[in-house]
Amino acid sequence: MDTAPARLTFRDAAETDVPDLVELIQSAYRGDASRTGWTTEADILQGQRTDPEGVRAVIAADGSRLLVVERDGGTIACCQLEHRGDAAYFGMFAVRPEQQGGGLGKQIIAEAERSVREDWGVGEMHMTVISVRDDLIAWYERRGYRRTGKMTPFPYGDERFGIPQRDDLQFELLVKPLRP
Repeated sequence: MDTAPARLTFRDAAETDVPDLVELIQSAYRGDASRTGWTTEADILQGQRTDPEGVRAVIAADGSRLLVVERDGGTIACCQLEHRGDAAYFGMFAVRPEQQGGGLGKQIIAEAERSVREDWGVGEMHMTVISVRDDLIAWYERRGYRRTGKMTPFPYGDERFGIPQRDDLQFELLVKPLRP
C-alpha cells in the first residue's frame, strides 16, 4: 500500500478558478480560519485579502500568471508571478492553513523560481511583505531572500486590501538572485 502524498501539479489559473482562489487566499491570511496556519494576518488586518476582481486582474494581465497548485484534484495553494523586465514579482502566495508547516511552501516557491528563471530568463525574484511580519520575513530569508530596506506605504483607506488594526504597516521589498 502506497502512503506517500500525491504529487503536486501546477497550472495557470482560469476564470473558473476565481471563487476557489478568493476563498483560498482569504483563508490563508484573514479571519478565524487563517489562525489554523502560521501565515495569518488576522491580528494586523481584518476584512478581505483580495476579491474576485483582483484575482481576475492577475489572471488577465499581460506578463502575469496566477499559478494554481493542486494535489489529489484539489486546489491547495496559489501564487502570482509577474514578469518585470530583468526580474519577476512573486505575490498572492497562499497555502491552505491546514496544509501549512509541512514543507509545501518550500516546494511551491522553488517551482515558481525555476519557472520564471527558465520561462522568462530573469535573474531576480522580487516580493513585498508587510514589514511587521517578522516570522514570514524570516521564512523568506531562509529561502535566500534578502531585505532591502526599501519600503512602500500600505494602502490605508482602501478596504480592498483589508482594514488595518495598527498604524505602522508598510511593505518591504525582498529580493533573491536566481541562479541557473
